[in-house]
Amino acid sequence: MFGNRNRRKALLVSAALVGGTLLMTACQDTDGGGAVDTGAAQSGSPSAGSEPSASADGPAATPSASAGAPEADPSASASGGREGSGADTGSGEQVGQVCGANDLSWSTRSESQAGGYILVMAKAKSGITCVLPAALPTIAFGSDGTEAGPAEQSVGKAITLSGGTTAYAGVNPKTTNTDWGKELDSIIVAIGNDDANPVSLKVGTINVDKPVVTNWHTAPKDAVPFN
Repeated sequence: MFGNRNRRKALLVSAALVGGTLLMTACQDTDGGGAVDTGAAQSGSPSAGSEPSASADGPAATPSASAGAPEADPSASASGGREGSGADTGSGEQVGQVCGANDLSWSTRSESQAGGYILVMAKAKSGITCVLPAALPTIAFGSDGTEAGPAEQSVGKAITLSGGTTAYAGVNPKTTNTDWGKELDSIIVAIGNDDANPVSLKVGTINVDKPVVTNWHTAPKDAVPFN
C-alpha cells in the first residue's frame, strides 16, 4: 500500500516539474518574441522627434524657395541702366539733352552787315553737354512779347554744345522801311516756346518792327539775317 502511495507522489512531482518547465519555456518565448517585434518596430519607424527639422543646419535641411533667389541689382533702377539725361540710341552712343537757356552762357554784339543786326552767341556752361534743336530760336521783344519771325526758308541742323563750341543766331529787329517802331534795349531769348528759363540780354537801344531771326549756326558768317 505504501509502495503505491510513494509511486503516485513521485509521478505528481514529476508532472509538476515538467509543467513548470513548459510554463517557463512559454514565458521566455513570449518575452523574446516581444523584444524582437519591438526592436523591429523601433528600427523601421523612427519616432517623430528623431526627424531633422526643416530649419536644421545639417544637410537634411531644405532651403526655402526665396533663399536661393538672386538679389536685385541696386544699380538697375538707380539710373535706368545708364548715366546722364541723354537718350541711348541702341548703339551705345549717347544723345545729349535739349539745351535750356539757363544751360548756356550768352553774349551779343552789334553788326553792321545787312543794314545792321544783333549777333547772339551761346556756349554751354562748364560741365554741360546739350543740344540746340533744329528749330528757330525764340526771340521776343518788349513787354508785349513780340516774337521774331524766321529769316530763313527752312530750319537748320541740331547743334551739340560742349566745351568751346559756340552757336550763332542773327537778329534783325526792324525789317520795315518806316520810321515807326518800339525803342527797346534788351531781347528775351529762349530755346523753344517751352523753355521755362528764358534769359534777358542787353543789346543797347534798338528800334523794333517786324523782327526776324536766323537758325542756329556754327559759323557767324552763316547767321547774317538777309531780307
